[in-house]
Amino acid sequence: MSRPSRPSASPARTPAAGLHPRNRHRGRYDFAALTAASPALSAFVKASPGCETSIDFSDPAAVRALNRALLKSQYGIAHWDLPDGYLCPPIPGRADYLHGLADLLATSNAGLIPHGGSIRALDIGTGANLIYPLLGHREYGWRFVGTDIDSTALRAAQEIVDANGLRKAIELRHQPDPQRIFAGLLRDDEVFDLTLCNPPFHASAEDAARGSERKWRNLGKPQTLRTDARLNFGGQSTELWCPGGEAAFVRRMIRESAQIASRVCWFSTLIAKSEHLADVRKQLQQGGAQDIREVRMAQGQKQSRFVAWTFLDDTQRDAWRMLRWRDARQSL
Repeated sequence: MSRPSRPSASPARTPAAGLHPRNRHRGRYDFAALTAASPALSAFVKASPGCETSIDFSDPAAVRALNRALLKSQYGIAHWDLPDGYLCPPIPGRADYLHGLADLLATSNAGLIPHGGSIRALDIGTGANLIYPLLGHREYGWRFVGTDIDSTALRAAQEIVDANGLRKAIELRHQPDPQRIFAGLLRDDEVFDLTLCNPPFHASAEDAARGSERKWRNLGKPQTLRTDARLNFGGQSTELWCPGGEAAFVRRMIRESAQIASRVCWFSTLIAKSEHLADVRKQLQQGGAQDIREVRMAQGQKQSRFVAWTFLDDTQRDAWRMLRWRDARQSL
């Protein structure tokens, strides 16, 4: 695939057509197999009016049990749990982001996905659930550094790392300054092949509550605004909102990424709101990004996307590949 040497007004896009072909969760959940792997899930599995088994996806305990079963049966993660009230993510969509990033690395590697521990990824806001490092390591063997400003979340994530014997694959770091993203995290001369992030997209606690009310209403639940954990669907304030919301967070990320331009091959972030894309493109072009990619994803009726960018030109990316990926296992 050719790469533009300068960013264009219309960055490369990948059309959304359902879950990624390599996603393990493309079909319906096999609840018989999942409950066999994790018997605790059976307490939440019920027959729907159409005689199909499912769970109540508005119940955080049920979603947590489902995630635990998926991680155990599909990824070999024997222990996974969250403190009460922390974000419990949908695994299929999170897996799609990682598969999209693997494809992105392949565009800088003659179409081959580099596997193994020589590939290092930086997960910004890894959270208590640690979902991206767990999936990324199991799928591609990459090593991860997960960062967060929430010490409680990092302690929970470290318990997952330790219980599953993943200390060599996943390192956790605390970001003490909530106004910084990359600053103060990278060690001297440390480099990463990619970064990823699921930014807080609400601008305030009130905005987050309204978003939860919409979710509740879409699930056919009573429309009265509620503030308990069932309404919030899990998530601490640092996971759900920040001043200025997603737009401000990503602007800050872009500014800081330019300060470490030569130390990362590909930066990336999820963008929840499509109306933010034009500003993201503008900020990246003004910041000197050499290549900008917008990759669309879909899960059922839900549409999402991530944006990736690099400050390295073609020659620099080729040199990066030869230096860092030559010993990595490669696959289509």
